Amino acid sequence: GCGYYYRNADYAETADYADCIRVNLFFPCQSVSLIFSSAIGYCVRHRSLFVYIFCLALFCAGCVAPARGTSDSPPSQEVVVFAAASLTEVFTGIGAAFTQSQPQATVTFNFAGSQQLANQLAEGAPASVFASADQRQMDAVVASGRVDPASVALFACNRLVVVAAGERVTALTDLVKPGVKLVIGADAVPVGAYTQAFLAAAGADPAYGEPFRAGVLANVVSYEQSVRAVLSKVRLGEADAGIVYATDAQAASGTTAASTAASTAASTAADVAVFEIPAHLNQLAHYQIAPLGDGSAPKMARRFIDFLLSPEGEKLLTAAGFSTDCAAATSQ
Repeated sequence: GCGYYYRNADYAETADYADCIRVNLFFPCQSVSLIFSSAIGYCVRHRSLFVYIFCLALFCAGCVAPARGTSDSPPSQEVVVFAAASLTEVFTGIGAAFTQSQPQATVTFNFAGSQQLANQLAEGAPASVFASADQRQMDAVVASGRVDPASVALFACNRLVVVAAGERVTALTDLVKPGVKLVIGADAVPVGAYTQAFLAAAGADPAYGEPFRAGVLANVVSYEQSVRAVLSKVRLGEADAGIVYATDAQAASGTTAASTAASTAASTAADVAVFEIPAHLNQLAHYQIAPLGDGSAPKMARRFIDFLLSPEGEKLLTAAGFSTDCAAATSQ
């Protein structure tokens, strides 16, 4: 707007030029200045007081209005949750329920094997919350200095089952049959560690013995990096059977916890059969959760954990087949 006066020597020393400078200094909103500069220049040249004031009002409104809009709505707070693969369905549902109660929050999940997530966190991956399927991986993140051990909470438990496709495996003892292709979790994966503990218990049990443990391990054709990879290979027909969590079998079938618990021998989960492992041999998987000390949105992350531990969170976990009794017993 002031360039008109600067480019024309006849006006360079006039009061109009000084007025224009004062206007542009008083309203230094550059983006809006580009829009209204021509109008203000016209107002100044034609010396219309009414139009001049009107133009100034528009100019001021253009600078002030955007700031008012941004202050009315609080910024969204993102909670980044690193969670064990076996928590995929239930945490997705819990995240949706949480954001309904906390509209200003967004929850982003990273689901993978607990050991993979622990390695990522130890290398500095940004996250707000870590939910592990065992204590060993949580301890690894605590050792990295990113989690305060006092903030770790046990929130759920799980158990192992055998899933099988086809007719080669129709009972637990069929896992030792020659030629049976079995997939289990790698030793570093929580489900793999629990599987090895189950086999060790079976090997010490006279009803099964060391031949059972050795025979099962002899039939392992693949050690997977997550429980979902084990289930996927069985469902795709790449293996005859696998050992997974009960909740993974339930998620595959779309059934409720009540209907799954009602069958103690064998049940069908979509395209796989599910066989229970005797309770005295089974291993209880303990799920732990903690906030990252250097994580984003720490207060909202704490609210997410509190929601998970609330009666509403426990109800969602139970419906997905997890047990929360172990967490309640620990807190007492």
